[in-house]
Amino acid sequence: MKMTTLRDKQGGENGAIGKVLLAVVAALAVAGAWLYFDEQAAANLKKDAKLKAMEVIGDLAANNLAGGSSDGESTHGSAVDMIKLPIEVRKVTDNVFYATGVANTVMVATDAGNIVFDSGLVIQAAKQLRLLKEEVSDEPVKYVILSHSHADHVGGAQLWLEQGTEIVAHREFAEELRYLNELQPYLYGRNRTLFPWMPEQPGSIALLEYDAIEPTITVDDGDVYAFTLGGVEFQVIAAPGAEGADNVVLWLPQQKVLITGDFFGPQFPQFPNIFTMRGEKVRKPVEYVASLDRLIALGADIIVPGHLGPTIGTAEIRAGMLRIRDAVQYVHDETVAGMNAGQSVYQLMKEIKLPPHLDLVQNHGRVDWAVKSIWEYYATWFHFDSTTELYPVPAREVYADLAEAAGPEALHSLAHHYLQQDEPVKALHILEVALAGDPQDQSALLLREQALLRLMAQAEAGTRNDYEIYWLKYRLADTRARRLARP
Repeated sequence: MKMTTLRDKQGGENGAIGKVLLAVVAALAVAGAWLYFDEQAAANLKKDAKLKAMEVIGDLAANNLAGGSSDGESTHGSAVDMIKLPIEVRKVTDNVFYATGVANTVMVATDAGNIVFDSGLVIQAAKQLRLLKEEVSDEPVKYVILSHSHADHVGGAQLWLEQGTEIVAHREFAEELRYLNELQPYLYGRNRTLFPWMPEQPGSIALLEYDAIEPTITVDDGDVYAFTLGGVEFQVIAAPGAEGADNVVLWLPQQKVLITGDFFGPQFPQFPNIFTMRGEKVRKPVEYVASLDRLIALGADIIVPGHLGPTIGTAEIRAGMLRIRDAVQYVHDETVAGMNAGQSVYQLMKEIKLPPHLDLVQNHGRVDWAVKSIWEYYATWFHFDSTTELYPVPAREVYADLAEAAGPEALHSLAHHYLQQDEPVKALHILEVALAGDPQDQSALLLREQALLRLMAQAEAGTRNDYEIYWLKYRLADTRARRLARP
């Protein structure tokens, strides 16, 4: 898949956004006299102008993407594919609907007002809101329920708020949002490496800010917030351990519909992302298993996820949940057993595999990464392998000296040998030493490209893990750019 950035079109996009904002300001100025006498009209006009401006900004961002559109049927949850999904409203039951996008925004309509579950990515939220109001219901929004604090699920929360709207979230939501916002300058670059459709720099447009979300009702682990609206029963259930400590799901017991956000990830069933390589707090596998037990007991007929389409069928849903639960429990228990037997984290990453009856796709989470995550969750960063782990002197600091001592030809020869033995990771270790000695070593860069291509072929023929593939594409692009930039 061809990847592009927004750099070439950033100036044009900013100019177009500026024109939109100027038009909004002009409209507000013309209406100034009327607004002076009607405070509510002023608020309504301001909100309408904001929504229209945000929708135009979202369309401009979408138009900068390469590779055309996607109908969503060919994707298994890749964010690079999901950004190209058309935004449209789809029906689940007579009163449950969702607007598609990178993340779904779900609306449950009742005679006494509406419930909104999650609010989408900020650049898509305005269009999702407009379509749901136009095609489903424009009744007052009584509750906005947020499954967790990730940007693609909370981006449009403020847009849905009306007088008296309650915001329901997990008790840990505020803390999870705090640390993600505090680390945003660091995490943004990591996220953009994996999700190339993101702008090169974080946005600074006030319209697109979403970090001031304050829940009015919170749900703690083990608790349920239950309410009835328009004759429809709702239960907000705390379900930690999936995409973080602040997960909640929404259960409609009369209809047996379970609205899950990212509890299962973008595909059901799949091995969950206990570890996320883009960078976040470690997720807790035992808590996730306990949350799965709680949801299995509900006996859901329909799952409405945070990404892609619903899963329908009581037996299929139960079987999928049981397999996910037992797979996570198996990986956890095998990791703990290996630790107690004195095996290293890298030995366990190589050895632990899911048995056939628990096999799950690993395009989102990976078993070997989960092993490392569980190992370090329990034993922390010091592996008891080397004294050097205790000090701020990484092995890379002596790579240049090693390269000089060994000489480039010996390093090239050894890397080539590992490639012939189909050991591309070992080849990369050697090439990191060679390139520390000479960052423009063309032979080393060519060998690195070959090693990365070998890993890419293995990934695409194996787990097809999106994050591994995104990373390898990024490193391949960097390697080729360095080869072309030879002095």
